[in-house]
Amino acid sequence: MEMMTRWEPFMSPWDPFRDLETTRHRLAALFGPLARAKELGKEEGLVVAEWMPLVDIVEDEKEYLIKAELPEVKKEDIKINVMADVLTIAGERTLLKDEKTKKARRIERSYGAFARSFSLPDDADGAKILAEFKDGLLKIRLPKLAKVQAKSLEVKIS
Repeated sequence: MEMMTRWEPFMSPWDPFRDLETTRHRLAALFGPLARAKELGKEEGLVVAEWMPLVDIVEDEKEYLIKAELPEVKKEDIKINVMADVLTIAGERTLLKDEKTKKARRIERSYGAFARSFSLPDDADGAKILAEFKDGLLKIRLPKLAKVQAKSLEVKIS
């Protein structure tokens, strides 16, 4: 279920098949619960759909900051990986079924595994990534590489 999200400056080469896969997931999330409810002969179904956490990416002169909303996800269930200049956030939000005395009447929030992937910009230092998780918000700090000042050398003509 790994998807690339296009966002400047985290640009990746255009892949029409990835766009088709993204569209398929969105349509499944939109129409899947309704279709399954009709199969069960119900107007509304208690269906759990795939989900993808919402992400904000901001930049300043020192770093990129990625904020991902992960409510009710445990820190231990989150994995952050950088490979081949692609940052991947993956994990799972599980539906608790331990409560014997309560009966679910409606479940609209999505649960299950998720993955978000982003191409790192050229000026990002993937080796120095820092992550912090607090109150359902994952913050990933991606420092920028120090800019090398171009030095001008005078070349003497002989």
